[in-house]
Amino acid sequence: MEFSKDDTGVVFIDPQNDVLSEGGVNWDAVGASVKENGTVENMERIFQASKGKGYDVFISPHYFYPTDVTWKMNGPLEAIEAENRSFARAGVLNLKGFEGSGADWLARFKPYIEDGITVIASPHKVFGPQTNDLVLQMRKRKISKVILGGMLANMCVESHLRHLVEEGFEVAVVKDAVAGPRHPVWGDGYAAALINYQFLAHEVLTTEEVVAAM
Repeated sequence: MEFSKDDTGVVFIDPQNDVLSEGGVNWDAVGASVKENGTVENMERIFQASKGKGYDVFISPHYFYPTDVTWKMNGPLEAIEAENRSFARAGVLNLKGFEGSGADWLARFKPYIEDGITVIASPHKVFGPQTNDLVLQMRKRKISKVILGGMLANMCVESHLRHLVEEGFEVAVVKDAVAGPRHPVWGDGYAAALINYQFLAHEVLTTEEVVAAM
C-alpha cells in the first residue's frame, strides 16, 4: 500500500480510558498487552504524524447508554462490558460525568482528538462499524485506504477490519498500535488477532513502517 493524505485516513478505535488507562475497568485483561506493544506511545506517534502531514483522522468510539442495559442477549465480552459498565455514559445527549470517565479519551490523546478537525463517528455498539457512521464519514471525504489501530485487537479492531475490507477499502493494520485481552480460559486475544490480520489485511505494519510511509 502507498499512503497519501488525499486518499488515506487514519482510524483509531476506542482510544478510551476503560481500555488504555491503568485506571480503566478492563486494565487487568489488557494492560500487559498494552505495555508490551507500547500501544499508547505508538498510537500517539501516528496521531502526531497524521496531524503533521495533513491526514484525516477518524475516531470510532464505544459508548453505552443507560437504555442499553435492557438488551436481552449479549455475547461473552458484551456481558462483561455490561457488568463492569465499560464505556458507560449518562445518555446520548448527556455529558454528565463524562470528563475523566472510562468512556472519555485517554488524556494524552485529547489534544489530537479535540482539535476541531478529527472526525468522531457515532458510537459502534457491539464490535464493528456497521452500527455507526464511520464508513459514511470516510466516503464523504473520498477515503479509499485506511491505517487502522486501537482497541481491542481481536474484537473491535478485527471487526472493523473485516467490515472495511467488505466495503472495498484497502486496510493496513498497525500491529503495535493495538493490544488485546488475555483470558485464562479463552486465551490470548492479541495472538489470535495477529493471525487473522495476516489473512485479511492488505498490509500488517509496525508504527515505524507506517510513519515512514506517511
